[in-house]
Parts: sequence; C-alpha cells; structure tokens
Amino acid sequence: MKAITRRSFLAGVASAATVAGLAACSNGSGSKAASDGARKGKVYWLNFKPELDTTAQSLAKKYMEKYPDVKVKVVTAASGTYEQTLTSEMDKDDAPTLFVIGNRAALKEWGSYAMDLKDTELVKAQNTDEYNLKDGNKVVAAGYCYECYGICVNDELLEKAGHSKDDIKDFASLKKVVEDIHSRASELGFDAFAATDLDGASAWRVTGHLANLEYFYEEKKAGSTWTECPKTITGEYLPNYKNLFDLAINNSTVAPETLATGGHDPETEFAQGKAAFIFSGSFGYADIKDTVKKTSCIPYYCGVQGEEKAGLNCGTENCWAVNDNASEEDKKATLDFALWLVTDGEAAKDMVDALGVLPFTGAPEGTNPYLNNAADLASKGNYTMDWATNFQPNVDTYRAALVSALNSYTGDQSEANWGAFKTAFVDGWANNYGKTSA
Repeated sequence: MKAITRRSFLAGVASAATVAGLAACSNGSGSKAASDGARKGKVYWLNFKPELDTTAQSLAKKYMEKYPDVKVKVVTAASGTYEQTLTSEMDKDDAPTLFVIGNRAALKEWGSYAMDLKDTELVKAQNTDEYNLKDGNKVVAAGYCYECYGICVNDELLEKAGHSKDDIKDFASLKKVVEDIHSRASELGFDAFAATDLDGASAWRVTGHLANLEYFYEEKKAGSTWTECPKTITGEYLPNYKNLFDLAINNSTVAPETLATGGHDPETEFAQGKAAFIFSGSFGYADIKDTVKKTSCIPYYCGVQGEEKAGLNCGTENCWAVNDNASEEDKKATLDFALWLVTDGEAAKDMVDALGVLPFTGAPEGTNPYLNNAADLASKGNYTMDWATNFQPNVDTYRAALVSALNSYTGDQSEANWGAFKTAFVDGWANNYGKTSA
C-alpha cells in the first residue's frame, strides 16, 4: 500500500461489495479446535482487504464442504466504505463476527465490541505479537498479515555496477555505492535512485514512509513505542532524514528541481531498469516482479548509531477482531475458522499467496522477497521499525505542508529552506495535534 493511515488505506478497498455464503468451524472452548463432528455455528467475516476476496471465497467454499454444519457469510466492503459498512453492519441482528480493527484510533471506537483473544489458539499460533492491537493486557485484535517498506534494490543492476547488496551495511556504505553509480550513470545505462517525485501520486514515499525513520528513532530513544499521538515531537533525527533524502534526490534519474511537478513515474523507472534504488516496499512488488527478476529491500540507512542492526519498516492495519456480542457458539465457530485459515497447510499457502506473509508459526514462506527480507532481518536479531508514522496528526493537512516545504527545498537546497521544512515537520505536528484529518 502507498499510504499507511487508516483513512487513505480504506480508499483502496474493493470497488463493489461481494457477499458469499461460506463455511467455518466451531469448538467447545474458543481456544482449541473442536473435533470435526462438533463444528457448528455461524460466521460473518467482514473482509477489509479486496485482494483477499477471491481467495477468501475459494477457501470458505472448501471449508463448507468439509464442515457443512457451520454457515459463514463473507462480505468485502465497497471502495472506501469499510468503516461505514462496519458501522452499519454492527447495528444489525446478524452482525459481523470477524472484522478488522486497523489502528489505535479504530481501537478506541471498536475495542469494546471485541472479545479478548489473549488465551485463544489463534494468538498462541502467532510467531510474533508485534502486530497485535492491545488494550492493557487484553488482545483486542490479532494481526494476520503485515507489510514492509524500506529501500528496494535491483540486485542485478547493483552487480552490473560492480557492487553487492552485502556491501551495504550502513549509511556510509550506501552513500559510497549510490554516488558511484550516479557518477557513472551514462556509462552504466542506469542511475542510482528513481525519481523521488513530490506530486500527489508519489509524495507519500517521503512525507509518510521516509518520515517514519525520524519518528521511530524518537520512539527508540525514549525506550517505548507510541500508543497514541504525542502532542509534540523533537525532530532530533531530522538530520538523518536529510541524509537519506539528499542522497536520493541528488543521485537520481532526474534533477532535484523537477521533483515538485512530478510525473516521472518512479515505479516504471525502477521496473524498466533505469534505477537501482527506489523508496518502496512489499506493496510495490507486484508491479515490478515481471521485469526485475532479482530484487531485495534494505533498511533506511541514514547515519543513526547502531543502524547496522536495523530492519525494515513493518506494520499492519489488518488485525482480526471477534465480536464479543456474538453467541458463544458463533464466537467459537469464528475462532476455529480464523485458526484454520492460518494453520491448515493448503489454506495457509493460499492466504500467503494472496497476502504475502502470515505471522503464524508454520506458515509457508511467501514469494514476496521484501517480506522475506523483513523476516530474515528480524530472525537475525535486527530491530524492526514500527509504523510510528501512523500517528501523524491531521494527516492530510500535515503532509501537505511537508510537501510544500520540500518543493521549496528541492528547488533550492539552502539552509533556510531546510529550516522551513523542519518547522513544518516539528511545529506542524504540534499545530495539527488533536485536529481531525481534512
């Protein structure tokens, strides 16, 4: 996905509502799968992810054949209407039993409807609780997939230039490789970075995603992750943001002063082999996989001490909640169905194919290399950069001010223009705190 706030993510939901009668399972305790003969009840899954709809319908039909005493309805909300659909459906007698709570704001709105998943087999089957939404000790919603982003690399171009991804371990080594490629762009036939456009189609790469490195390192220094939007930020790590931003715009396929108008189509540049690097992530892999055969994703190396142990920016707005107002039988049926989706060998493979990754023990490895990179870095003890950028206040207005300031800076990389960006970044946060997104 290209923007990671709940509001903008919802805009990407499927264009038409799809409903199907499917089948799920029930158990006797709500925590362990029941024997086949004991499965009964009703499940109503209000699906958040349009790309999962086809797989969900297919899997549930298979499940209906296996457990015919459980009736399941799966609905995928129409484009941009998940929150509205959830509000409407929760008022009905036949309310969703399985639904999505996407972030802390949604947690405040819907947390009271959700049962505590802490002691369920669904949560016990996870290989990490990092993507769960909690309210104190209560597990309100369980993350069932996640996405990642960082600096995506065309490994073949890197090798053609005489470098390797393994050569890049921090900002200094990244800078060396990037500047070498840019200096030889005419000779090589490709440049270092794809265009870092600042138009509406691409500005999210730096006003949302790249900004996350500053917020994350503020969190990390404080020793705890944010659980709600802070009133103020310090901007202490803006020099690190500047390191990476400057490196990208000054070693690119296009001149920095052309970025404000945009229209360069960075994804196409990367897909066509015109650049070795791009700010992107797992959500962009489908667009380049047919042409970029060997690719990987590396962390936001930006000059922070200890960054050789950095991982990718990983997070989700896809967390399953179970309706606590449903009958005990239907809650058990819903828990068993969800557990089957992520632990049954064939079902889990289909889910991974649709979603890229499942944070559950025994789930098969997906084919998205960026998600596999994220998992590999985490397995080696590298710290994961959580999506602190989800807390940007009054997000549309806040980001618009960042774009305006960056437009001035890319046109004239003066200290004064960078100071204006810092003001928009830090003071803009405080000024937008508590305001509703436009």
